[in-house]
Amino acid sequence: MEVIAQVRGRVLHRGADEVVVEVGGVGLNIVVTSRTVATLTLGEETTLTTDLIVREDSLTLYGFADSSEREIFRTVQSVSGIGPRLAMTMLATLSADQIRTAIAAEDESVLMTVSGLGRKTAQRLIVDLKDRIGPVATVNPASAPASAPWRLQVHAALTGLGWTAAQAQSAVDTVAARPTAADLAVGEALKLALQVLDHTPTVSP
Repeated sequence: MEVIAQVRGRVLHRGADEVVVEVGGVGLNIVVTSRTVATLTLGEETTLTTDLIVREDSLTLYGFADSSEREIFRTVQSVSGIGPRLAMTMLATLSADQIRTAIAAEDESVLMTVSGLGRKTAQRLIVDLKDRIGPVATVNPASAPASAPWRLQVHAALTGLGWTAAQAQSAVDTVAARPTAADLAVGEALKLALQVLDHTPTVSP
């Protein structure tokens, strides 16, 4: 039985990887990905699919854009070496469909773009889940982002240089929004992303 399957309320706070949503006069702290944070607006109402993780010393509520993300979050944790934190990092770096596709295609390189996920863990994900990961969405090439070929590589390079997954995702999204994004080589896109990060002010907690 799911204790808290969904949360609906006004967004009181947005952090790099968490939000506070007011429900019935109570502010719930919910761990989310940078992708989800980017879709939320302070003061506006939102609905998040959620999963409550209960530990001996803590209760942590995780939030997702939809049930597909939550399903991936739960499924990948069945693999040895993957806990809630790494599962969320996966969803911050790759979409639920990208994770499904990578596992179904046995593509270790895509999975290894996730910070903290090495080759052995990528191999375990493929071996353990390729036959039960669920249907892989069919993407219409005409509707796929033209910049997709370099996004994962640039994100991986940025996190490898020490930037957080959230910072890397924000920089990649900024570069991808450029009119010429589809024509950029990986090196050019990385240089532009670094320029974005160099001009991003550091916010103290």
